[in-house]
Amino acid sequence: MRALLAAGGISLAIALFATPGFIAIFRKLQWGQFIRDDGPKAHHTKRGTPTMGGIVILSAAVIGYFSGKFINGETPSASALLVIFMMLGLGLVGFIDDFLKVRKQQSLGLSGWAKIAGQGVVATIFAVLALQFPNRDGLTPASTQISLFRDLPIDLFIWGSAIGMVLFIAWIYLLVASASNGVNIADGLDGLASGSAIFAIGAYVVIGFWQFNQSCRTVTENLASCYEVRDPLDTAVIAAAIVGACVGFLWWNTSPAQIFMGDTGSLGLGGALAALAVVSRTELLLVLIGGIFVIVTGSVVIQRVFFKITKRRTGVGRRVFLMSPLHHHFELKGWAEITVVVRFWIIAALCVVAGIGLFYVEWIYGI
Repeated sequence: MRALLAAGGISLAIALFATPGFIAIFRKLQWGQFIRDDGPKAHHTKRGTPTMGGIVILSAAVIGYFSGKFINGETPSASALLVIFMMLGLGLVGFIDDFLKVRKQQSLGLSGWAKIAGQGVVATIFAVLALQFPNRDGLTPASTQISLFRDLPIDLFIWGSAIGMVLFIAWIYLLVASASNGVNIADGLDGLASGSAIFAIGAYVVIGFWQFNQSCRTVTENLASCYEVRDPLDTAVIAAAIVGACVGFLWWNTSPAQIFMGDTGSLGLGGALAALAVVSRTELLLVLIGGIFVIVTGSVVIQRVFFKITKRRTGVGRRVFLMSPLHHHFELKGWAEITVVVRFWIIAALCVVAGIGLFYVEWIYGI
C-alpha cells in the first residue's frame, strides 16, 4: 500500500509542478498544436498551444513508479515493467507522429501504415515477453487464454505453439490498436482524454488491489473466487502512478488548455490501458472499462461506413453526425466545450463503475 500511495503521489507532484516548465520549453521550441481547417471553427484559437505534453505524463508515471518501489524497498515486477514498456513504446510512436506534425505544420504526421507498423512492432515484442518470466508458481504476466474476469476456456495455443503464438500476437495487437487509437480519437477537447484516462486506468488500481487480496493464498472460505494473477499489487502500483501523472497534467490540460498531450500521450496511455488489461487477465472487460473510448471510436466508424454506403447507393454521401468523433457533433449542436467534456467524463465514470461492479460480482460469486 505504501508503494502505491508513494507512486501516485510522486507522479502527481512531478506532473503538476513540472508541466509549466515544459510548457515554456515547448513554446521556445515552437512545438505548437496544428489545428485542422475542417474542424470546429472555435478550435482555431487553440493553434500554437504547446503539444507533446504526453512526455510529462509518461515521464512522471515512470519516475513515480520507480520511486514508490524504491521507498518501499521492493524490486519492480515483470508485469509492471511490461506495462511501462508498452506505454513508452507507443509513446515513442506518438512522439514521432507529433514531431512530424509540428515540423511540417500539418495535421498528418506518420502515415496510417507507418503508425500501424509502429504499433505492431511494440505489440509483438510485448506479446513475446508477456509469456516469459514465470514466477515460482509458474505464472507468466499474460495468459494464452482470452480473459474476461478470469481466463475463459478459449486457449489460443490449442492448435500448437506456432499457430498459437501468431494468434496471441494478433490478439495483443488488436487490443493495443483498439485502446491506443480509442484514446487518441478521444483526445479532441481540452481535458477529455486525460480525464477519461484517469477513470479507466484508475479502475486497474482497484482491480489489482482486489486481486492481490483475493489470491489463492488469502481465500479460504470461497474457493470459487480464488484466482491467481502474477503481480496484482504491482499492477495497481503502476496504474496509480499513471493516474497520478494524469491528474497532475489535467490541472494544466483542462479548459482552456495550456498544453495538449498529443499523440505522445494518447497512444502511450492507450497502450498502458491495453497492457493493464492483459496482465490483470481482464481483456474483454476493457470494452466496458474503456467504454467512453469505445463510444467515440464507434461514432467515427458509423460515420464513415454510413457515408460510404449512402454515396455508393445514391451518389451523395450522407452523415449520421454533424461531425465525428461524437464530441465534435455536440459542439456543433451548440454545447459548450466544457459541458461536452464533463458529460463525457460522467459517461466514462459510469462505464468504469459498471465494469468494476461486474468484476466484483464475478469474483465474489465465481460466476
